[in-house]
Amino acid sequence: MTDHYFENDFVKLHYYKFGSGPKHMLCFHGYGMHGKQFISLEKDLGQTYTFWGFDLFFHKGTTLKDESLAAIKAGLQKEQLINLIKAFCDEVGIERFSVIGYSMGSHFATTVVEGLPEMTDEYIVAAPSSINPGTLVRLGTGRVGNRVLEKLMLSEKAMMNMIKISKRLKFIDNTGRDILYQEIGTPQLRLAFYACFTYLRFLETDEQRFIDVVEKHNIRTIFIFGKRDKMYLPKIGNAFFKKLPGAEKVILDADHEMIKPEFVSTLTRMLA
Repeated sequence: MTDHYFENDFVKLHYYKFGSGPKHMLCFHGYGMHGKQFISLEKDLGQTYTFWGFDLFFHKGTTLKDESLAAIKAGLQKEQLINLIKAFCDEVGIERFSVIGYSMGSHFATTVVEGLPEMTDEYIVAAPSSINPGTLVRLGTGRVGNRVLEKLMLSEKAMMNMIKISKRLKFIDNTGRDILYQEIGTPQLRLAFYACFTYLRFLETDEQRFIDVVEKHNIRTIFIFGKRDKMYLPKIGNAFFKKLPGAEKVILDADHEMIKPEFVSTLTRMLA
């Protein structure tokens, strides 16, 4: 595995490259993770794919050229992300790719498919927040809820209480709660938490656009759920899958934190 940077006018994007296969897989991790989240796929699928794992905005090595509060509030437009990925592919010589995203990363993967369907072979999402982000995310990205979140980021105690209430109301499960607790211990971490909710708020799935391009370009779609993942239960996709009958739905014996051996073995059977 090697790590690199790709830079344009608004971001210095840090990424990891692993595997050596002829196909390419663009990887979008979950909240609080990093571009190495899918490294466990290399052992079994590294001869099939070359993986490109990005550190997403406000995570690890990736930095915006302007990280002011005003820039964060302005948000990431879909077109910006699509242009970034297209420029990256041009730079490293990728003509076609597949995408894989986990939880928060599913919004990035979905936006890329909506914008670059002619380059996409496979679309794989686990704990697909992009289908239904859930109450907590919608509150954090809505106008009023986001203002409240901005105030909360100044206080560790207030953020802790918000997470406890969200758990009590079943907006998140134990795994999600534990991840969030780890990410609010300092003012810098709380700012990153706020920034993630705020900056990606425009990456909302255009359901009809997504269905149309998947069918037109014959893109293989795989949705992976954990049957014990209370944040994104399999049932959130019921209505969506009726509109996309060709989608493949996989349910693992897992909670929200599912990038584990069963995930790897399942994808290996499906992709190798």
